[in-house]
Amino acid sequence: MTDNGSDAWPTAPIRTERLVLRESEARDRAAFVELFSSPEVGTYTGGSRSRADVEIAMPTLPGRRFGVFVVELDGEMVGVITLDRRGVERVGHIRPEGGETELGYLFLPRVWGRGYAVEAGAAALDWLAGVRPGEPVVLSTQVAHAASLRVAEKLGFTEVERFVDFGAEQWLGVRYPAA
Repeated sequence: MTDNGSDAWPTAPIRTERLVLRESEARDRAAFVELFSSPEVGTYTGGSRSRADVEIAMPTLPGRRFGVFVVELDGEMVGVITLDRRGVERVGHIRPEGGETELGYLFLPRVWGRGYAVEAGAAALDWLAGVRPGEPVVLSTQVAHAASLRVAEKLGFTEVERFVDFGAEQWLGVRYPAA
C-alpha cells in the first residue's frame, strides 16, 4: 500500500490487549536484522540471508514507509505487519487489474504460537477498514506453512486459489469487509 495522499497514517500507535502497532524507529534495527536473517522465518519466505548481508543492507531506520507497522511487545519489537498493494506482475489476484491491498506478517520465532499475528493483524485490518472502507484484502502464504494458514483463517480470510510462486505452492485468500 502506498501513501497516495488519501491515506493517513494513524495519529497515534494502535494498541491492542498485549501489543502496540507503530511506525518503525531506529531502535528497531537490530530486531529487523534478526527477523530477516532468521533461518526459521526464511523457511517460508524464500530463504533467509546471512546476518552479515542483512546488516550491510539494512538502513539505519528500517521499515519506515506507509503500511508498515512494527509490532511491539513490552517495549520491544517482535514482528511487523504490512499492508501493501499486491504488484500487478505477481501471480494471484481477485480483480483483473490487480493492485489489491495485501496483508503480510513476520514475527521473531521466539514469539511464535502466542497469537500475536492474529491480534496484530486484526488491529491493522480494523485500522485499514477505517482508512479504506469497503476494500477487500488479500493474503498469500505457502501452503506448507500450516501456522500461517491458521492465522489467515482466524483473521477471516477464505481461499481463492492456489498457484506456484517462489518455487512453492502458494495459498491466496481474501477477506471482504463486513456488510
